[in-house]
Amino acid sequence: MAIASLFITARCIGEKRIDEEDCFVLKVAADQPTLSSRRDGTADVISHVLFGYFSQKTGLLIRLEDTHLTRIVFWETFIESSLRDYRIVDGLTLAHSGHSVVTLLGFEKDVTSPTKMKMEETWNIEEVAFNVPGLAWEFFIPPSDVHHTTSSIKEPSCSPLHDNSDNDDDDNEKAFSENML
Repeated sequence: MAIASLFITARCIGEKRIDEEDCFVLKVAADQPTLSSRRDGTADVISHVLFGYFSQKTGLLIRLEDTHLTRIVFWETFIESSLRDYRIVDGLTLAHSGHSVVTLLGFEKDVTSPTKMKMEETWNIEEVAFNVPGLAWEFFIPPSDVHHTTSSIKEPSCSPLHDNSDNDDDDNEKAFSENML
């Protein structure tokens, strides 16, 4: 449900084949007031964009790309996560494995030769359990900058018959910031 709310106002920007799966690509970006509110005196967030790659066959999220451009000296963070091995557990469809790659680019005085750092992680879920005795709800509280909406989730359309070009990017960015940031 949280992923769906992130992309509720996203714009379909095309299709791409990911891990032998035909996907439609949704894009959403934070609006300027939200980016401005993140300034803390030491860093400015210049942009924050999410790309979601959803299976055309199942509608499940296959890859998530999350990009932040931050001015400290200028750091760009790019996170790409692939989700795989979806299984049904107690009626819920959950990814049981994945792979994430984080790339950091640091632009100091010379923007033509950035410092680059890369980290990778592969994960697997061996066992899933719900309502485990002894685990308090407080362990699962989302960060304060993640907001939940109570409105109904609308399915984004990515078909050639539905033209998303009339969507205003400002509206998309505002809704993204309200849902995510």
